[in-house]
Amino acid sequence: MEIIVNDYTKTIKGATVLDHVNLKLHSGVCYGFKGKNGSGKTMLMRAISGLINPSSGYVKIGDKQLGKDLSFPESIGILLENPAFLDNYTGYANLKLLADIQGKIKEKEIKEALSAVGLDPEDKRKYKKYSLGMKQKLGIAAAVMEKPEIVILDEPINAIDEEGVVLVKKIIFEAKNRGAIVIVACHDKEELMELADEIVEISAGKIVEKKEAV
Repeated sequence: MEIIVNDYTKTIKGATVLDHVNLKLHSGVCYGFKGKNGSGKTMLMRAISGLINPSSGYVKIGDKQLGKDLSFPESIGILLENPAFLDNYTGYANLKLLADIQGKIKEKEIKEALSAVGLDPEDKRKYKKYSLGMKQKLGIAAAVMEKPEIVILDEPINAIDEEGVVLVKKIIFEAKNRGAIVIVACHDKEELMELADEIVEISAGKIVEKKEAV
């Protein structure tokens, strides 16, 4: 599969947040989005996810154009900014609610996703009792549990302990190796270089460089 971002521009209240962005993304590759806060990284992730519509240009997922042929990518898992779940449900119950929307996976896969990020599937604590790191892990589990063709993770290792970081890296490598397009944004340059095959540097809403990670 291929994602094509073609001359994509987004203007919000007179400010250009994405400026004539052109990008091609391919299956089985992890792309690291690099840039300062406000550079446009998250906006580009939103554009690829179908969460914003362009002022001009377009995004194609395979041969289908977002906003024209489909509203959102058909197979995508996203962690953008702070994950949000129902406070009075357990981690498992929250994921089951999400899984039931499409009915692609069952209890086994949900529990596997929780274990993969280092959460106990049998933990009876409500989400409101979770630490920041646990909330982040649940967000990652939600993004990958259905094994989507596109995985977008914005600052996935934020607030996660050392052991959890190892697990998250493993999840990213597994998603890439099964043929997903993986997009990761991370403030830690060394971590980003380790995770990504290619680095896409973004500044002031423009792609200023695209290179292989070394």
